[in-house]
Order: sequence, then structure tokens, then C-alpha cells
Amino acid sequence: MNQSTLTRHLLAWTLGALVLVWGAFIILGYRAGQEEADEQTDGHLASVAALLLSYGGANFTPGVAVDPSALSPELKAHDYQQSMSVVVWDGAGQVLAHKGAAPVPAFESQEGFATLALGEPAAAWRVFSRWDPARSRKVMVMVSVRERDDLAEDIADQIAQPGLWLLPVVALALGLAIRHGLQPLYQLSRDVDALDIQHASPLPDRSRHRELGATVVAINTLMTRYRAALDRERDLANEFAHELRTPLAAVALHARALQGLQDGPERERTLARLEQDVARAGHVLTDLLALARASRAQWDEAAQPVDLVELARGVVADFAPHAHGTGHELALVASGPFSVAGHPLLLQLALRNLVENALSHTPSGTHVEVQLDGGARRLQVCDDAVPAATTPAPSRTGVPHSLGLGLGHRVVEKIAALHGARFVLVAQPESGNCYRITFPAPASASATPA
Repeated sequence: MNQSTLTRHLLAWTLGALVLVWGAFIILGYRAGQEEADEQTDGHLASVAALLLSYGGANFTPGVAVDPSALSPELKAHDYQQSMSVVVWDGAGQVLAHKGAAPVPAFESQEGFATLALGEPAAAWRVFSRWDPARSRKVMVMVSVRERDDLAEDIADQIAQPGLWLLPVVALALGLAIRHGLQPLYQLSRDVDALDIQHASPLPDRSRHRELGATVVAINTLMTRYRAALDRERDLANEFAHELRTPLAAVALHARALQGLQDGPERERTLARLEQDVARAGHVLTDLLALARASRAQWDEAAQPVDLVELARGVVADFAPHAHGTGHELALVASGPFSVAGHPLLLQLALRNLVENALSHTPSGTHVEVQLDGGARRLQVCDDAVPAATTPAPSRTGVPHSLGLGLGHRVVEKIAALHGARFVLVAQPESGNCYRITFPAPASASATPA
């Protein structure tokens, strides 16, 4: 796919705006040139009329025409020289003098500026007429409208031409300036393109510009988070592989042992151990699928309001028969309503995992209680079983990573992190343990963290 570059995009928009402004100035300049030429011509007409009124003689030399090309160099006419016609009347309307190519207009013409159609065929003439103070003479000075328009067009062209040459020069200068100004962005693009996502060092901050510096910081932060997440997923995969290796090896060993055993107590014990190892492998696979589901929900599913009290009531009801069969006491304690924004199936999976671990890893007669505190925004599963003297090493959340128990709690830890919550073990040596999930305040819990 041939995508446009940012340089071309900026240059196109800049030149587009420049052409609009340039075109407006050219049009305004052209019109201003024409108006100035018209005013200049009218001023010349009025000036000549004033000079003729102050001239005492009324006769012009007949048959004498001055050729501008025959003038001496110091008197040579320039491009703006115009041929004017003059008519002089007395007070009774008799023509005293007439000079120039313009036909004699009617004496009744109004005093001042006017545009008259004279001659056969009719042609437009710009005229200025004026009486002397005694109203004994009237002078009219005329110039061809076509000649005046030619002068106006020439002046307007002289004003507009610099703009025509200026546009390509400005376009070239803008292109070079934009290309030079975007060099830091080009360098940043090359640095990002050269990144190795698996073994990437921090992106160097070569730019002195604040905007690009913020972009470099954001990219480095993203890379750090990605590498941390990649390391966590790699460690988790290694942990699952390690946990699966033992029960699968035991399953294979017990399966081979069963081939040589006859019916009897030894065969029954081997079958029991085989069933236990298969259950352990199944539990690890279940946790693995739960983690995969949590990862998928993090990106694909939208958070929604979840009533944790109602959710916990359903989980406790589901495990009540199992708790009764194992001799455990299972209860639910909730202090008021408790609602969070999240994924109901994942939250149910986390709570079921905690309840199942509490029932599976505590002796018969243990009291297991699901506690919800909406004010403190806390959900916890507590038991009153006194732990053994030797306990597995805790993880970074304080939760031990023993077989089955630790993997299940890694699932709970990931689901809690997905909801912006914190999962910790609250150890109570004299009265058992509490596995606690603390949710953030409602304002920050409305959006699912990445």
C-alpha cells in the first residue's frame, strides 16, 4: 500500500492555504491596480483642464502632431503616456478650439467627469469638463476609455507579476523548511523501526523537542511493560511446564505398573495414585485455561457492573454440598451492597478458586467464610485452620506457590490485576489465613486497566 508521507501531507496543506491567500491577494492587487489607473487618468484630465482654463489663448496650432518616437532621449515618452483631446467653447456654446482624435461632444454636457459614447461607430470616451470662474469659457478634456483600460491593465499586471514569481519560490522554501523541521521525527521513526521487540534496549532520546521527548518516554514505558509482561508469561509457562511434568510422568509410570499387576490391594493403590495424578494434571490444565481466558478477556471483553454479593451467594450455594461432604463449614458474610466494574465470569472463577482451595487444603471441621465489605471494597476467603510449621515460600503477593494452591492463586492474582485490584495473603498464625482481594475506588474501577 502506497501511503502518503507526513512531509507531503504538511506541504500539501501548507501550499493549499498559501495558494488561497496568494490568490486573494493577486485578485485584490489586480483590482487595486485598475482602480488606481482609473483615478490617475481622471486626475490627469482634471489637471489638464485646470491648466487650459488658466491659458489665455484659445487657438491650437492646426495640423501639427507630435510623434513620441521622434522625441529626444530626455523627452522620450514612457509607457504611461496617453493621447488626450481638448474642446473649448465660449459662453454661447460656440467651439473656440478643438484638438485631438475625439469627436466634438454636445455643449450641454454636464460639468465634471462623465463617460460619453462619441463618433460613428460610437466609442467610449472618458471626459472632464469645467467652466472658468467668469463662465465665459468651458474646457473639456477627453481620453479614450480603451486607452485608459489598457493603462489600468498594464498597471495591474505590474502589481500582480511579483506574486506569480513568488509562489514557486515560497513553495520550494516551505518544502525545504518542512523537510528539515521533520528530521527529528524521521530519526525517531528509524529508531523505532530498528527496535527488536524481543531484545530491545531503551529508545535513545535524541530530540530536543518536548513533544518527541514525550513520545520516546511513552514508547520506552510501553517497551518496559511489554518486556515485564513477556517475562511474567514466560515464567508462568515454565512454571506450568514444571508442574505438569511431575503428574504426567507419574501417570505414565503408574500406567506401566498397572500392566504387570493382578487384581488386589496393590493394584487398587496404584489406581488411586493414578487417579490422583490425573486430577492434579487436570487441575493444572484448568488453571492454564483460566489464565488464557483472563488474558483474552483483558483485550476482547468490556467491563460491566457486577454485584459481588449476588455472585458470592451463587458460588457458596454451589460449593455447599461439597463442603458438607468434606466436613467443612461454609458461610457467607456481607456488610451491605458491593458492586464493581469488571468481568463477572472471571470474578466468579477467582472466587471459586479461592473457595475450592480453602476446602481442599484445610482439614475436616474447618470453618471457611466468604467475607465481603463494600465500604472497604474488600473480598476475602478466610479459614480457621492453623497452618503447619513449614509453609511454602510466598510469591511477590504474599501467596504461597505450592502445587495446586500456588497455581490457582496465580490465576486469582491475574484476574485481580485485570480489575485493578490487589491480591494478598493476610496470615493469621493463631486463627488461620485470609486470601484478600482489595478493589479500587469506584471512580478508578470504572475502567479496566491494561
